[in-house]
Amino acid sequence: MTCSDLELLLAEYVDGTIHGEQKSAIEQHLAECAECAALARDAAAAVAFISRAAEVQAPPELVTRLIFEVTNGPSRAAVKPSLVRRIFGALLGSWGERLLQPKFTMSIAMTILSFAMLGRFSGIEVRQLRLSDLDPVKVWTAVEDRMQRTWERTVKYYENLRVVYEIQTQLKEWTDQSDDARQKAADSK
Repeated sequence: MTCSDLELLLAEYVDGTIHGEQKSAIEQHLAECAECAALARDAAAAVAFISRAAEVQAPPELVTRLIFEVTNGPSRAAVKPSLVRRIFGALLGSWGERLLQPKFTMSIAMTILSFAMLGRFSGIEVRQLRLSDLDPVKVWTAVEDRMQRTWERTVKYYENLRVVYEIQTQLKEWTDQSDDARQKAADSK
C-alpha cells in the first residue's frame, strides 16, 4: 500500500468501515510510515472532537423558512433556472449555458469595446456606420492614416519645442555676453 492509497481509504479506516485485507494493509502501512501514522492520528482526533460536540436541533421556523426560500423566495433561481437560461439551454444545448457565463459575456463586451475604441481612433463614427465601413482593409487604412497624422503632429510639436528652446538658449547667451561686456567696461573705468 502506498501513501496515496492510504489517503483515499483514510476516512473509511477512521470510521471503522474497512475490514479484512484492506484494514491489515492499512495498519501495516501505518506502522511503517510515520507521516501517514500522524495523518491518521490527526484524522481520528478530528472525528473524536466532532463526535463530542452536542447535537443541535434546528428550530422548526428555520426549516419552514428554508422550504419557503427554495420554493418561492429569491434563492429559487438557484434551484429553478430563469426563463432565459431554460430557453438558451434548450435551443443551444451546452453552448447556451456557455453563452450565459460571466467570463464569456465579459469577453464579448471587451471585444466590442476594443473595436469601438479602434473605430473611434480611426475616425469611424458609429452612428454613420455602414456595412462597407467594416471592411478590414478600410479599417486598417483608416487606423494607419490616423496613426501617421498623430505621429507627424507629435514630431512637429517636438521640433517646435526644440526651436523655442534654441531661441531661448541663444537669447540667454547674448544677454550673458552683453552683461559680461558691460561688466568689463565698468571695471576698466
